[in-house]
Amino acid sequence: MSDAKRILFSAVSLSLLLCGCGEKVSPADKSSSSINNVSESSTTSTEGETVSPDTSYAETSAPNTSVSATEETTAAASEEKTEPETAAVTEEETISPAAMELMNDMTLREKVYQMFIVTPEQLTGSGGCVTYADSTVQQLFMDCPVGGVILFAPNLTSQEQTAQLIASCQDYAKESCGAGLFVAVDEEGGTVSRAALKLGTTSFSNMEYYGSVNDPQLAYDVGSTIGSDIGSLGFNVDFAPVADVNINSGNELGSRIFSSDPYIVSEMTANVVRGLQDQGVCATLKHFPGLGAADGNTHYDNYVHIYRTIDELRESEFVAFSGGIEAGADFVMIGHQKVSGIGDDLPADLSYTVVTTLLREELGFKGITVTDAQQMNTIAGVYGAGDAAVRSVEAGIDIILMPADLRSAVDAVCSAVEEGRITEERIDESVARILNQKAELGLLG
Repeated sequence: MSDAKRILFSAVSLSLLLCGCGEKVSPADKSSSSINNVSESSTTSTEGETVSPDTSYAETSAPNTSVSATEETTAAASEEKTEPETAAVTEEETISPAAMELMNDMTLREKVYQMFIVTPEQLTGSGGCVTYADSTVQQLFMDCPVGGVILFAPNLTSQEQTAQLIASCQDYAKESCGAGLFVAVDEEGGTVSRAALKLGTTSFSNMEYYGSVNDPQLAYDVGSTIGSDIGSLGFNVDFAPVADVNINSGNELGSRIFSSDPYIVSEMTANVVRGLQDQGVCATLKHFPGLGAADGNTHYDNYVHIYRTIDELRESEFVAFSGGIEAGADFVMIGHQKVSGIGDDLPADLSYTVVTTLLREELGFKGITVTDAQQMNTIAGVYGAGDAAVRSVEAGIDIILMPADLRSAVDAVCSAVEEGRITEERIDESVARILNQKAELGLLG
């Protein structure tokens, strides 16, 4: 959310309260003891300092901003948290008329499909790599109107081919359900740069270098250049920047992380976010609640355990993520790691405590939550695609990335709604966020 929007929503909320029109509605009751543990009004840090869950974790400076992080946090804290009164409302935001009209016209299955981002190959089900979209792909979008696609290096052969592939997919998606696609890529800079490596767009060093320089303007320029490069090809979501803190040298991310100092990570990620989003590309903070303390690999291991208390997360990882959240990051990606201090022994993207209690309620994130790829072994090797999808939605996830089996995952979520395990209002909450963001990107109609 932009600075201007935050101030506007705060002013509206305050005026409603002064007029006696606002009621504070308690969040849905959850009996989990782990949720109760992290919802206390204050806790004591490992250094003996009292830390409030409502603490503003970091103040970040940035080029070309008129509202400080402190002012923004104060304004956000004054807002009343209310449950959506109707399907037209998502938290403090009102769904746009175009998004509301489209959502009302969608079937349950069409809405659930909007909650998935997949590779083109997951749509086709074939072993071949998709580099162009033909009539077969067109029909698949009619059958499976997914919310987005993610492209990897094999899908990219030239800038012209990539732009044409994306444009065709957008046309087919709009024809199928009236909503265009989130088209995502992992373009972090450094070693994770699909476009730079395959298409010759601007290349950058690993983010560790920029963290060592610690120049906010340089971080902004990196984000702005990447956003301009990939935006010109048709990408509108970048699964970057990495907002993890380099705590354990054995983590799987290494030089992709800006720093071991959470305040440096906070400031650098905030400015990359601003740079990307000033170019019309949605930024994604990853991998909440932090993967930098891990000693394992979520791609291959059955479990990745992180031994961190809630206090330790608040003192480090939450400081880092708060910078990008305050900068208005459109997406946050939730990882598959299990964190000991959470207490529920679930991968983070299946955990209500992580997604809703900590990220949304404590850190105040209002944008779109997306899982890490659920084809990874920590999910696919332990949970079925359907079970993982249902648990993710229950946790508060908006978009499931790359389930092991798309159709099984969609069927499971639809069945959970029909059986009463998940309410359709819960689905509408996520779809409202998704369609609102698409409206801002000009993807509706």
